[in-house]
Amino acid sequence: MTLPAGIDPTVPPSGAGCGDCDAVDGWWFHLRRCAQCGHIGCCDDSPSKHATAHAQSTGHPVIRSYEPGETWFWNFETSEMY
Repeated sequence: MTLPAGIDPTVPPSGAGCGDCDAVDGWWFHLRRCAQCGHIGCCDDSPSKHATAHAQSTGHPVIRSYEPGETWFWNFETSEMY
């Protein structure tokens, strides 16, 4: 099976929570993991929206939910969930 572009299942997550929020004593609702580099960022319902900021600044288009029991991916370029 060929994985969609921007997904590397071998890369480990960058941490257990949003490191950007932790750096400024921020908080988050839900976590998202960059499917390309493993960066953990907070969701768009969180005040700082670090997962989206990461996608925009790096060009890494695909995130995966980093919440227990959730396995979906979101592609920022195509607005597709899979």
